[in-house]
Amino acid sequence: MSDSTLTRNINIQSNGDNNLRREVSRSESFSISPGETFHHRPSWGESGSARLRRTTTGAFPKQLKPFKEQDIKILLLENVNQTGKDILSQQGYQVESLKSSLPEDQLIEKIRYNSHHSSSPQRTLTLTFFFLRDVNVLGIRSKTKLTARVLAEAKNLIVVGCFCIGTNQVDLKYAASHGICVFNSPFSNSRSVAELIIGEIITLARQLGDRSSEMHAGTWNKVSTKCWEIRGKTLGIIGYGHIGSQLSVLAEAMGMSVIYYDVVNLMSMGMARQVPSLEALLSGADFVTCHVPELPETVNMIGKEQLKQMRTGSYLLNASRGSVVDISALIDAMRSGKIAGAALDVYPSEPGGNGDYFNNDLNPWAEDLRSLKNIILTPHIGGSTEEAQSAIGVEVAEALVRYVNEGVTTGAVNMPEVSLRSLTMDEPNHARVVFIHQNVPGVLRRVNEILGDHNVDKQMTDSKGDTAYLMADISDVKERQIATLYKDLEGLKGMSVSLKYLDMFTDAGTERIITRILY
Repeated sequence: MSDSTLTRNINIQSNGDNNLRREVSRSESFSISPGETFHHRPSWGESGSARLRRTTTGAFPKQLKPFKEQDIKILLLENVNQTGKDILSQQGYQVESLKSSLPEDQLIEKIRYNSHHSSSPQRTLTLTFFFLRDVNVLGIRSKTKLTARVLAEAKNLIVVGCFCIGTNQVDLKYAASHGICVFNSPFSNSRSVAELIIGEIITLARQLGDRSSEMHAGTWNKVSTKCWEIRGKTLGIIGYGHIGSQLSVLAEAMGMSVIYYDVVNLMSMGMARQVPSLEALLSGADFVTCHVPELPETVNMIGKEQLKQMRTGSYLLNASRGSVVDISALIDAMRSGKIAGAALDVYPSEPGGNGDYFNNDLNPWAEDLRSLKNIILTPHIGGSTEEAQSAIGVEVAEALVRYVNEGVTTGAVNMPEVSLRSLTMDEPNHARVVFIHQNVPGVLRRVNEILGDHNVDKQMTDSKGDTAYLMADISDVKERQIATLYKDLEGLKGMSVSLKYLDMFTDAGTERIITRILY
């Protein structure tokens, strides 16, 4: 069991066990970190929300810090918004940001050796003292693929932040089984995507894309044939979630009738009406738009047979996932005149960066798709607005801070959602134990036998699939007891452990064990 890079400047003695000894850092000139309270930007509907830091009528909440803040290495890829960077930097963490995604091999190298690439003299000296080699927090958007191979190499990774809606780019099952929590932003770009779809509906109905291209080429072509108002037309929404429901309201405001299909029964907004089947939606809509996650059930959800079920002269829009629409079948349907127009913002394969990459080398039908009339092709920009990216930066960065500092999993996509009220300044000798383990019989009994030697003030546990998450606050914990508590919990092999007030990482057999003790 090796010493962790994430540790406070404290000494822990445990019967001469050198593995549990934590030496005081001598890098005093590089040990400062912000002391200000972490600020949360409140939003509507959050009264009582777990997103807000809980307060008490008496003592002030204790600002839990799990380790020397500058020991935390955070790597942000794909040009994460500045708001997210600022929140993380203000915590005192070391934050490095790259504008692009990285291929798998390069990402592994970056995760392994990220600490050696800093050009900051302060950071370089700090790393010399703390021997940081691994990333602890990884922030990505939609292009970076976190496969099991990548995650296996990220030995000190404790949490991933997806600064986007989707999480299909992460191997969630592997991450959960190795104690890596994953967060995303399911709400913040909904409005931006909904507005883009409204704009595309009008653009397709009026053939604005073709007229604009003709004018750019010097051709004046004033026509009204097969150009329509959208008022009185029917919009069919596949997937009535955050985006679909907002789109429903906007479309009705412009005079459209709205029908929607979802796998669960959902309350409609306004006069929208849920239909019982996908076929009923396809045959009843003038415009069909897809807003579903990438699941085995949604791959090629709109294929040759579904396109045949659509109205002749109707329009198809997809700003969800590239695997949802069979694009080869769509090309045939447009060439035959069955489909009058289409708007695509997502594709089965997308480039890792900007450039002249949208060609047949990327997708074999790319040139055929580009040759079609009345088709809008955009480079996955549904949520690419200043407002959406700023809100996403705040939402995900705040979730990362809460998890790193307090172990709170509210909003996690691969872990049970567990939260306890904050410890207060009146509780100086308290510790928070977070124990991530396999959801099998007997584990809680063994954990509680260990915790039984202490006074457990509050405790909560929940499970999700094969993963269970326990959080407990224990009081009157002495420094000399922390090492013993750590050793006892670490002795439960094949499980992932997190104790608040010190951070140590180790492997037990084939399972990753994480022990975090913060104080």
